[in-house]
Amino acid sequence: MAWTLRLHGVGNASAVELGSAMATLERDGQPWLTIDCGGEGLSAYLAHYGAAPQALFITHTHLDHIAGFERLFVQSYFDPGRRGRVRLYVPAKLVPLLHQRVGDYPNPLAEGGANFWDAFQVIPVGDAFWHDGVRLEVFPVRHHWPDTAFGLRLHGSVVWTGDTRPIPEVLAKVADAGELIAHDCALHGNPSHSGIEDLEREYPREVLARCLLYHYGSVQEGEILAARGYRIGRPGEVVALADSTALQVEVPR
Repeated sequence: MAWTLRLHGVGNASAVELGSAMATLERDGQPWLTIDCGGEGLSAYLAHYGAAPQALFITHTHLDHIAGFERLFVQSYFDPGRRGRVRLYVPAKLVPLLHQRVGDYPNPLAEGGANFWDAFQVIPVGDAFWHDGVRLEVFPVRHHWPDTAFGLRLHGSVVWTGDTRPIPEVLAKVADAGELIAHDCALHGNPSHSGIEDLEREYPREVLARCLLYHYGSVQEGEILAARGYRIGRPGEVVALADSTALQVEVPR
């Protein structure tokens, strides 16, 4: 079984040319679980796969990570084969925030008769959840306010931090099996996001060597980070991952 990570977008909210930060975990070349649903990221997903995602994990509710939801609602609600079957794994503390951002509108359809969440199967999750027989782990990160942003781990394969400041004590726990670490990083940090000097100050060299940097501010910023010796993610890139050592069970088909 081969695991890969396809990067649909790697930019921050202003770096439209890089696409909104969004990725899909692929298993044997097929989309398996998508991380976030930004506007540009969803466009890239549709352009590549030719169909909308069937399962998503949401890291947080800033619009560059969830702005594609209205389109996803339309594509899912009006397709009898998808309506109510698109799985949304949402950290439980984000559920009210996600509803306020995208679901709390008087009529998602002008003619009435529909609720926004009718199109989806919303699954609130805690520290871990099961998808397609595989156990994934969820962890809090440092972005704006406590308990409003979360990362994802596929044990042994990849850790996706989502938007965050440095989290050395968290990564010591959730990235201790040699995983690739897809990490928020721009050239310069701010109170909500990591800069490269923040990572250099907070992380040991071994952790930095496993980092794949995304959520940077421009093509030029990315090239500067690469010139400093760091691995950067690029839009459309497919990253080979190590075999997962996550717990797995056989799922009846």
